[in-house]
Amino acid sequence: MAVNPKLSVGDAAPDFTLPSDTQGDVSLADLKGQKFVLYFYPKDMTPGCTKQACDFRDNLDAFAEHGYAIYGVSPDPVERHAKFREKHDLNFPLLADTDHSVAEAFGVWREKTNYGRTYEGLVRSTFFIDADGTIEAIHDNVRATGHVGRLVRDLG
Repeated sequence: MAVNPKLSVGDAAPDFTLPSDTQGDVSLADLKGQKFVLYFYPKDMTPGCTKQACDFRDNLDAFAEHGYAIYGVSPDPVERHAKFREKHDLNFPLLADTDHSVAEAFGVWREKTNYGRTYEGLVRSTFFIDADGTIEAIHDNVRATGHVGRLVRDLG
């Protein structure tokens, strides 16, 4: 598994406030006292991101049984998130990180190479954050297909 260049298990999650497609702004401070999964994905409506979002949707109960809420984060605006949610009947909030400042704070906005081209972009990654705001697990640079299934298996 790849290693996140900025954060490690046991670190405090970076502070953030992002607009949501369903509940106004969501911040780390608002989420204190509950465990949650923050998953970063590149773009709404793309095949891999749709597969991953639908996998989270279909496994929401498994995460909830272990006390975790799910939040998806991408650089797309709230309006696009709302269309994505509606089209795929998503049952968790999507957060809009349009300036990718939160992705940068979490170390997931970084250099990528695709078909020989190097550019800055979002690296698909998932963070488990405990009720105190401490990072419990980091899954960095993951593939969309099969990722959620592995997370559910790891939950036990």
